[in-house]
Amino acid sequence: MENFQTFSRGEVVFREGDAGDCMYELESGGVGVYHDYGGPKEKLISTLFNTSRELKLFGEMGLLEHAPRSATVVALENDTILMRITEADFETFFTKNPSMLLDLMQQMCNRLRRTTQDYVEACHTAYDTVETEKIGADKDRGLLDRIDQLCAFYTNYQPIF
Repeated sequence: MENFQTFSRGEVVFREGDAGDCMYELESGGVGVYHDYGGPKEKLISTLFNTSRELKLFGEMGLLEHAPRSATVVALENDTILMRITEADFETFFTKNPSMLLDLMQQMCNRLRRTTQDYVEACHTAYDTVETEKIGADKDRGLLDRIDQLCAFYTNYQPIF
């Protein structure tokens, strides 16, 4: 099972749309998770470094769902070392590291919770914007800031307000 790979800074680990046939454990270095990597709407979604206290597993969604990758992962440091965990290795990996299964579940729950919070905030911002437009009122600074944050989160948008 011990399938280690070394990546140089800027090297792509996997691309958005690739088959989700494995996951990775970050052994050393760091990676960036991007949407539309190299495209006009490129957005850095998150980073993961070996020094962080977060779980050092990524790519599990594609593996568990047998679905295409939802993002591109790129090495951020030279000598980034990753352990590749295939579907065949999955059970053995977690049998040897049972506490990591709970950690992975918690990580996935945290991501889902943050996504839900972001979605609800986006809905509130959209609603408040529409309601403000309906009555012809000026958008207050708080609403303008929320619109800027929402746009900046999802794009490379530069604030205009």
